[in-house]
Amino acid sequence: MSQATFEQLGEFLRSRDCFEILTHAYPDGDTLGSGFALALALNQIGKRARVITTGVPKNFEFLSRLVPAQDFEAQTVVSVDVADEKLLGDNIEAYEGRIDLCVDHHAINRVNAKQKHVDPHAASNCEILYRLFRFMDIEITADIADCLYTGVSTDTGCFKYGNTTPETLRIAADLIEAGAKAPAINKAMFDTKTRKKLRLEQEIYATIEYSADGRCAVIAAPLELQRRLGVGDGELEGLASIPRSIEGVVIGITLREKTEGEFKISVRSDKNFVNAAEFCRGFGGGGHAEAAGCTIIGSLDEVKSRLRAAVDEVL
Repeated sequence: MSQATFEQLGEFLRSRDCFEILTHAYPDGDTLGSGFALALALNQIGKRARVITTGVPKNFEFLSRLVPAQDFEAQTVVSVDVADEKLLGDNIEAYEGRIDLCVDHHAINRVNAKQKHVDPHAASNCEILYRLFRFMDIEITADIADCLYTGVSTDTGCFKYGNTTPETLRIAADLIEAGAKAPAINKAMFDTKTRKKLRLEQEIYATIEYSADGRCAVIAAPLELQRRLGVGDGELEGLASIPRSIEGVVIGITLREKTEGEFKISVRSDKNFVNAAEFCRGFGGGGHAEAAGCTIIGSLDEVKSRLRAAVDEVL
């Protein structure tokens, strides 16, 4: 499938109406920022749009409040920041094979869409939408800027990750000039924790396991722990940064048990030692060179053992 140009994307969006915008399961700032920014942009050019999620974590609810609720019969389906239809979670049955347009920044994109625009060089999906909106002469309002800035900042770790480019910083500056509330968004995304999350992190830090001569660190959030502490998606967001932050660790792995015996794996790595996307591809997943994920079925000990064996191979 050939890459759709911005001109083709603009023509497509202007010629259609009644958009449903799909985000991936366990939504983060980039997929939600992309979804709500696109909905606002479509509203601006006279289109109806709504964002389809598997739930919006509490710290991202300010984004959903920016888009007015609209009742209509869907005609057009667009996915944003979705690398594979399997990542639609509970929405896969309703939308698999029905996606008209896919906009993404993951190099290994497996979405079956009628049109696709995938830019793996973009630090975030919101960067692509920012450039598309500029191309289409859509006004970057303060609300759109808030959405896009959320995606840009979260997917770059508040501009700390290696995917941050000069273009990323120029876009962020432009979004702040357009009215993005950067200090408030950064505080909400990176500097504010619930007491439940602090309790969760206390327990997680106490159970870190190392392998490969200390170059790999693994943490886990099994269902038993989640239920005992009463934590949800909001508290579990951001755990993946913990093991990679440890001195000497070049690959950090986070296991989150989604259902009994089903683990969502998040990998963060130093790409000079381990390509996270290639590592996760071995388990049917994918992502970026320094941040990727996959799903593995088994007991906690079995999954850890499989991951340690894979780490030993690459290191």
